Amino acid sequence: MKKIISFVLAVLMVACVFAGCASKESKEIVIYSCANDKRIAEMTEILQAEFPEYTFVVEYQSTSKLGSKLLAEGENTDCDIIHDLSYLTLDALDAEGLLADLSEFDASKYDESLISTSTYLPECRTGGGIIVNTKVLAAKNLEKPTSYEDLLKPEYKGLISMPNPKASGTGYMFYKSLCNAWGEEKAVEYFKQLAPNVLQFTESGNGPVNALVQEEVAIGLGMIANAATQITENGAPLEVLFFEEGAPFSTYGQAIVKGKEEKAHVKEVFEFLIGQFNIDACEKWAPEKIFKDLDLEAPNFPKEIKYSDMSNDTTAEKERLLELWPID
Repeated sequence: MKKIISFVLAVLMVACVFAGCASKESKEIVIYSCANDKRIAEMTEILQAEFPEYTFVVEYQSTSKLGSKLLAEGENTDCDIIHDLSYLTLDALDAEGLLADLSEFDASKYDESLISTSTYLPECRTGGGIIVNTKVLAAKNLEKPTSYEDLLKPEYKGLISMPNPKASGTGYMFYKSLCNAWGEEKAVEYFKQLAPNVLQFTESGNGPVNALVQEEVAIGLGMIANAATQITENGAPLEVLFFEEGAPFSTYGQAIVKGKEEKAHVKEVFEFLIGQFNIDACEKWAPEKIFKDLDLEAPNFPKEIKYSDMSNDTTAEKERLLELWPID
């Protein structure tokens, strides 16, 4: 009898061990993010410190690759939380029914113009501006441009850098904003006329600011945050200008994959990510307006930015406008 009891107890102990392992495994949280390496490393460190009982796997994916990956995997994906993904791509995932309903989470703190669905919440906004290298302009005895039309002047020939809209979301952002402001026919004709003044249509949204810092060009259509960082960290002689049409922008969000919201630990971590963590991250990496009653500040970052009209920013519209892009 004693042998039987001992055997039963041993079986129960083994079962408990395996149950513990299963429980531990179930507390692994997988996050897919389009944020850069520095941001992902910082987020992972903060999450591990805040939730030492959980295991975090944070994977970087580019916007296009992450969208394709999630569409292909569907609800069978390992991903629990989607972080820093463009609204455009989130809309495509939402259309396929792959995002969880987030109605129970508080969205009242966000700028209402950034809330269009209950399946994802704002994570950050990144705006663009006309960035000039004042040192290069002075050396060439050139004035700062005051309008998009000014960029067509012959004295700026070969001195402008812009991302290619077909390769860069930043480039498309500028293209889309002028299509909305002027109508697509006028905008397409404008970029056709601008092309001779452009030294290079870069593959990356970072390209124009890099070219400005290296003094290869005098003017760049680039990201405000990139310019502010270069000014603050490296003392680069850059200045961000805004024209009448306003600053084009892209918005990035965060979501839970449908079905994963049933896991309490996933909801707990998501609640943390959309809370003070997101405020701190925006203030450090992208201090542009996404909160209704909170204005963030960062060194050398412009205040009170007037944003351009970015309405009808859908996947179908992007594909249609890119077919009209006039430069090879």
